[in-house]
This record gives sequence, C-alpha cells and structure tokens, in this order.
Amino acid sequence: MATTADRLRKLASRIMTDFESRANEEVLAALKLESLALRNSLPELLTQLADALSTRIDRTAARIHADRKDSLRIGQKHGKDRADSEHYTMDQMISEYHILRQVICDALEEEAPLTPVEREVIVCAVEQAVNDAATQFSETLRLIQERLAATLTHDLRGPITVAKMNAQMIMKRVSDVDPTTVASANRIVNNMDRLDSMTHDLLDASMVRAGERLPLNLEACDLNEITKEIVDEFNVIYGDRFVMDSDGPAQGFWSKSALRRAVENLATNAEKYSTPRSPITLSVKTMSASVSVAVHNEGKAIPKENQPQLFERFRRARGSETRTGWGLGLTVVKGVVDSHGGKVGIESAEGKGTTFSFELPMDARSAPPTNPSE
Repeated sequence: MATTADRLRKLASRIMTDFESRANEEVLAALKLESLALRNSLPELLTQLADALSTRIDRTAARIHADRKDSLRIGQKHGKDRADSEHYTMDQMISEYHILRQVICDALEEEAPLTPVEREVIVCAVEQAVNDAATQFSETLRLIQERLAATLTHDLRGPITVAKMNAQMIMKRVSDVDPTTVASANRIVNNMDRLDSMTHDLLDASMVRAGERLPLNLEACDLNEITKEIVDEFNVIYGDRFVMDSDGPAQGFWSKSALRRAVENLATNAEKYSTPRSPITLSVKTMSASVSVAVHNEGKAIPKENQPQLFERFRRARGSETRTGWGLGLTVVKGVVDSHGGKVGIESAEGKGTTFSFELPMDARSAPPTNPSE
C-alpha cells in the first residue's frame, strides 16, 4: 500500500485543481486571478508537505533547518503575491489556506484515513504557512503604504508652495487698500504653512518607520536661541502661555531646521493636551558634553502603560482621538533626535503634568545615530 507521502505526490495535480475550484467559489478575490497566479506557491508547498510526511527521509537537524527556510520562503512568496493584489484582504488569504488544508485531507482520506500524527503534520504545516504568509502580507502592505505616503507628500509640496507664493503676492499688492483681503491672504499663508508642516512630518515619519536616518544639514547653531524664537512666536499665536527657562547659550553642531521642527512639535503637542490657559515651560539646559530640551505642560497624566507607544507612528494617548493632526509629531521628534545621536524621554504623573524631553550630544557630526529600537 502506498504511503501517505506517496499518495500526496500522486494527488498533487488533482489537489491543485480542487483547491482552485473551491477558492473560486468561496474567495471573492480569487476570481480576479488567473489560474497560474492563484496556484502560485502550491506545488512547492505540497512537495514540502509530502517530504514532511515521508518516513524515508532522515529528519536531521540540518534537514529540519533547511525545510523551515523553504517553508518561510514559500509562505512569504504567497503573502507578498496576495498583498500585491488590490483585491485580497488578509481574511481572504487565510481562507485560501483553510480551503487547501480541507482539500488535502479530503483527497488523502479517500483511500485510507490519516493517522493522528499525519493529520497533525498537515495542520501544523499549513498553519505555519498561514503565519508566514500573514506576516509578509502585513509587511508588504506597510511598505506599499509608506511608498504611497512618501510619493504623496513629495507631490503635495509643489502646489502648496505655489499657493503660498501667490497668497504672499496678493498681500503685497493690496496691503494699502484692502485690509480684509490682506487678512484672508494671511490666513491662506498660515494654513499653507501648517499643511506644508504636516506633509513634511508625514514624509519624515515614513522614513523613520522604514528605519532610515533623517537627512541632516549639520551646522553651528544655538539651541537656546532656536527655542526662544519658538516661545516668542507661540506666545503671539496662543497668548502669553509659553515660558522660557534657560541657563544661557547652548551652542553646538546640529541641524537647525530639524531641531526647530522637533521643538515646535513638542510645543504644539503641549498646547493641544494641556489644561486651557495654563503655562507651558520650555527648558534648555547645557551639560559638559550634551544639551537637553524639555517641554512641560499641566493637565491629565498619560498612563504609564501608554507612554512607550507615544513615539510610534500614528499613535496617540488614549482619549486624544478627537485632536486634530495625524499623530506624527512625536514620531518626527524621535526621528530627529535619533539622527543626531540623542535620546528622548517622557515623565507624566497626576498632579505634576507631563514633560517631554530630549538630550543631544554637543557635536552631532561625530555622534553615531541612535538605534531606533532603543
């Protein structure tokens, strides 16, 4: 009597046909694929499963390791193919594997029942393939979304710049005769600046999420001066809420524009989540080989369990979902600080408010970038 492994090899073609028939009936996205694309990784998976069921193959440690690598490759191939299709969802891809498992078992048991061990081998092999494919499916979708975000933000900045320039021209031409038009043009410029900042944040956050270091133009600059300019500007916008706490100049080699955006993001974040009309303090402290910036606001504390997630992309503290923006500010802050070889921090407790901070080496030219996972 043929072994189960022999029967699986003999029935492989029929299993693929039966799988295709059932997938076309039960998985909506399968109808959008040609036969070859639908079956793609099936032959390799069935061959590997037959080897796993075989009693003639010596299951050495090296063979087990090689089989696992092949299984991972097959699952990843299937997951990538399905993610590249605009029609497939994760659920539909997983349904394919469940159909495959049923078709394999049904075909093999027509001649003889499977032993518990054989059924367990089949179930485990298919479930491992599901896990590998699902992981790759998610990773492929993430990469697609990041490429889309990068392309979108890049393309948006052109028309934003043009609109801003034209609004500024309007302000210059009618400044002496039409205050209402000037005010309207000024609002356009301010909102274009905000939109440009949001698209810049989105682009930087995509780079950070992809594990890339943000490009920096390092130069001699004064972080204390940068922070004071932001305090002055924000007091004009939000009222005299922002307070500067400094022990003097803080000169070093950093990216002036990147650090300005980082401090602005922390200040904007503090204004959003602070108690209304309460003071917001920006502190700059210089040490022997580093400098620190801290932004403190009063208000509801951030739960301890939520704090490590705040620097992740698109994450906000629970209860902040109604706030405007994309939740990218802190991600960008961490990306900027990591690229300078620094580190970020947060302290938050009831009755004490919340402080976001970062510390930088005085000269980022010789500082290696911080590992984003640290």
